[in-house]
Amino acid sequence: MIVLVLALLICGVLYDLYFPRTTHMREFDPDEVARLETAMWRSYYDKQRLRLFNELSELLRTQYHMPLIRSNQVAYYAANAAFVFKQGKERADYEKALPDLLKFYGEIRKLSDIPFDADRAARLELEWWIVHRQRAQHAPGDLDKALAELQAEIYRVPVERVMEHGRLRAEAMTIRDNKAENGGVTEADWARINDLLKESWRSLAKAVKAN
Repeated sequence: MIVLVLALLICGVLYDLYFPRTTHMREFDPDEVARLETAMWRSYYDKQRLRLFNELSELLRTQYHMPLIRSNQVAYYAANAAFVFKQGKERADYEKALPDLLKFYGEIRKLSDIPFDADRAARLELEWWIVHRQRAQHAPGDLDKALAELQAEIYRVPVERVMEHGRLRAEAMTIRDNKAENGGVTEADWARINDLLKESWRSLAKAVKAN
């Protein structure tokens, strides 16, 4: 009996991890993505690794429709990349996050109904992280464009179509950064950030569904 149970568990894990699935990437709930992104930002800046991991896993299950075990595996890649990056001081340090980002986007590509370039998406993800970290060295609008270029690759649309998404998401980041540098981010600030992220993801949803 124990052997049978173990065999069934192993089969379940293998099915979860390796059974081919397809996710319709354009079908996501923008308000829920915004809620989870706001929560993930808070976890990241509070250095709450486990909380960030759980929120990433929830995002992958609810928006990418990943099964439980696979969502946890892929969430680990993203959370680990985020905290490797967080500890960095210069580009060479930041690039140590790339291997996990490549795994993360590689797993999403396996499920995606859009044939995006997973390697390029991973590098674009890292690039906007760097632009954001080094924002004092960049011109206004560079972060907007870096964020838009990532979604343009994932959804295979012209970057101009998703610039509004990038602009709004960058504005939310700027509010968080400015408030953190000037005394702290209040609950009212987080509410404003969440509202901007809702607008951003709604804009993206509209842009990619028009493809």
